[in-house]
Amino acid sequence: MGKFGKEFPGSAVYHGTTTVGLVCADGVVLATDTRVTAGGFIAHRRGKKLLKIDENIAMTISGGVADAQNVVDTLKYYTGLYKLDKTRPIPVKSAARVVSNVLFSSRLYPFIADVLVGGYDKSGASIYNVDFFGSVNQEKMVATGSGSPVAYGVLEAEFKEGMPVSKAYPLAAKAVISAMRRNVATGDHFDLAVIDKAGFREISEQEKEKLLAQFTRSN
Repeated sequence: MGKFGKEFPGSAVYHGTTTVGLVCADGVVLATDTRVTAGGFIAHRRGKKLLKIDENIAMTISGGVADAQNVVDTLKYYTGLYKLDKTRPIPVKSAARVVSNVLFSSRLYPFIADVLVGGYDKSGASIYNVDFFGSVNQEKMVATGSGSPVAYGVLEAEFKEGMPVSKAYPLAAKAVISAMRRNVATGDHFDLAVIDKAGFREISEQEKEKLLAQFTRSN
């Protein structure tokens, strides 16, 4: 995971990470790289930036590690409380609003975290991008982090609204792998998950290795 430079807020510089989110006809797809950086130093090669929150919700994180993890832990706490009280999973939009409230309440000394909250509920599939000031944007296709310009180049050429998960998750993988090849702060490996009416599931390591080999050759 990358971080903003010490010059924040005057001239913030983003150093790493690529995350991708796609809304499909039958679910959502989330993908991230796994390289964790501290400036020019690679602190970890298999960092976890795609995290399950509940059976129907997951999120990706980028920014400062401790700040982003604080946001994840807070969201898990409130989704657990909601489930105990209502006996049903929290709606995706409500989960995104929790994240927004956490980040907005800390805006004077902000958590340096840019997250995607995605999932599937009775309203269908949805993804929300929440920045470090708490602004919320609902997206159909989104990428964050230093490798996002490369990822967007792939997604804008090939993503189509309403495409099925079966075609979207290889595309999300291709976008992240392309960023891994062209952005020095993105790299090593990637994580990929699908959330649909059946719940959360991660794509297997075997399938990811096939995708990595396929798109490394094609790039």
